[in-house]
Amino acid sequence: MAQQHTTTSYGADEIKVLEGLEAVRKRPSMYIGSTSKAGLNHLVFEVVDNSIDEAMAGYCTHVFVTIEPGNIVTVSDNGRGIPIDLHKEKNLPAVEVVMTTLHAGGKFEGKGYKISGGLHGVGVSVVNALAEWLEVEVNRDQKRYTQRYHRGIPEKLVGDLSELPGVPTGTLIRFKPDAQIFEEVDFTCEVIDHRLKELAFLNPGITISFKDTREETPIEALYSFEGGIKSYVELLNTNKEILFTPPMYIKKVREHYEIEVAVQYVSDYYDENVVSFANNIRTREGGTHVAGFRSALTRVMNSFAKKYDLIKDKKETLTGSDLKEGLTVVISVKLPNPQFEGQTKTKLGNSDIKGIVDSMVDEGLTDFVETNPRMGKQIINKALIAQRVREATRKAQDLARRKSALESTTLPGKLADCSNKDAESCEIYLVEGDSAGGSAKQGRDRNFQAILPLRGKVLNVEKARLDKILANEEIRSLITAIGPEAISGFSNTDDDEDAVAPVAVDADGQVELIPELPAVLKKLRYHKIIIMTDADVDGAHIRTLLLTFFFRHARALIEAGTLYIAQPPLFLVKKGNTKRYLYNEKELETTLQELGRDKTVIQRYKGLGEMNPDQLWDTTMDPDTRTLLRVNLEDAEQADEIFTILMGSEVEPRKAFIEKYAKTVRWIDV
Repeated sequence: MAQQHTTTSYGADEIKVLEGLEAVRKRPSMYIGSTSKAGLNHLVFEVVDNSIDEAMAGYCTHVFVTIEPGNIVTVSDNGRGIPIDLHKEKNLPAVEVVMTTLHAGGKFEGKGYKISGGLHGVGVSVVNALAEWLEVEVNRDQKRYTQRYHRGIPEKLVGDLSELPGVPTGTLIRFKPDAQIFEEVDFTCEVIDHRLKELAFLNPGITISFKDTREETPIEALYSFEGGIKSYVELLNTNKEILFTPPMYIKKVREHYEIEVAVQYVSDYYDENVVSFANNIRTREGGTHVAGFRSALTRVMNSFAKKYDLIKDKKETLTGSDLKEGLTVVISVKLPNPQFEGQTKTKLGNSDIKGIVDSMVDEGLTDFVETNPRMGKQIINKALIAQRVREATRKAQDLARRKSALESTTLPGKLADCSNKDAESCEIYLVEGDSAGGSAKQGRDRNFQAILPLRGKVLNVEKARLDKILANEEIRSLITAIGPEAISGFSNTDDDEDAVAPVAVDADGQVELIPELPAVLKKLRYHKIIIMTDADVDGAHIRTLLLTFFFRHARALIEAGTLYIAQPPLFLVKKGNTKRYLYNEKELETTLQELGRDKTVIQRYKGLGEMNPDQLWDTTMDPDTRTLLRVNLEDAEQADEIFTILMGSEVEPRKAFIEKYAKTVRWIDV
């Protein structure tokens, strides 16, 4: 039987045309990734990138960035200044065209800029669209020109002020983000500061000044690094035991392509740290340039090892995984017409750059190890150790799998699993100790909540190889419960460097990325992993040890947004029939002022085991009332530095860190 459809009119009147920047305001996430803090910070980067493009073209040496009270941002440079003469097609000043038109700029024909990061040409116009107001000031030809916009609409025409002899050329943009668009208008100083430092490393000839004047004590920084990405690698490896110094450095230019690579190995570190860029844009998901580097590294080091007879078994070769251990590398490529996956530019997709990077790195790396054979042999020896550990780990895994096949279950016996088998609906609590585990097991919803009690303090993986990690009972239980295939070093599949994100065209004709379940989630048994420890020093230590494990060996889980920290209450306050759970000392003080201290009973929870199952459910486990903190990686490099300082083997950096921040500690459990 044919399906019946309701007849509705569909004609020209139903076709909606979004004029000018209206499309940006309607769908801001398509242009800046999100309307959260990440998208808000991205506004600053889009404006700064224009100044950096001027620097790459050779016309700018200084960039100034200031965040003022009220979260007003000013970005200025000493570049040529945005053109102000009339645009022939639009019959408007060129600066107004740039500020109000998507895909308008000097980056498409290769005339204004041969190389630039803002390929899409939407950067500053998108900032204009998403700002409550924006002011632009251009100094050119001994004159100053200004214009003001309100939510992307010109409010004040380009003004030609009196001649200003001696005033240098440049552009100043000042804006206030629109609170109607963003969830919270509060820039993250640390994230912006890190990006500016990053840009200074990538562009050795530029000086970047940063000020944040929102607090009573302003934050000021000045960045200029003559060493470029070599200095960047050295910074990344601060407080680590270096295999050789200075870093290997390769710089090659071929036609319109420029490749820079800085490489260094760390002897006491078992993960890799790959930081890559294309035209100064951070490619967090790598791409074809990273794939080209990996291919060249593996091939060159195998050739070197065979030439010097460093691999005894002629049939054996080193794999990319063997050479990853302890590797720190910064890769920066500059190319015309970069192709990024998505507007937020997280993965480079140009197919030609893979072969270009491969051949250039092959040439440069071969020259380096032949000139410095001792360093080459150090790398090979480290990779051979990693190979032996990897092989021992594989055999242990195979043995464990064969053994498990004879057992009724592969899950740890102390795991209280949930009945629901839909991973997307399930969550697992990693709980400190048997006492808290008992309360959690009794208080949970058995349908979708699993409990894994962890006994004592888990292994500090910052100082351990994979084989030692595998031998730790608590870590093994954790890996088995979550899903071994989701943890680095336990998966049998490699990431596809050349994979391209699928796209679709929506009803309005807009091209969008198709939301796809991250590959790691398909391997998990629970899509929420919640660390729940006591609110004391020991609990904080255990939480830090677990975070170290996830950061070093399961970073993909953090990137996928699956890791959370539970927030149990610190206090229970009772007075008469009034009962309140409080989560910090500020709430306690406010409540005591409201209720009065007379006859008020205050209970301080030092451990989760002190709470009854129903209390634990009401305060910490009930999805309707609990508070969870999602762990994210807004600044992975800063996190790497902190983990190295706090959990690494070097004592002096940890001592200096404690001395520096001791005065800011809010409370210490005694």
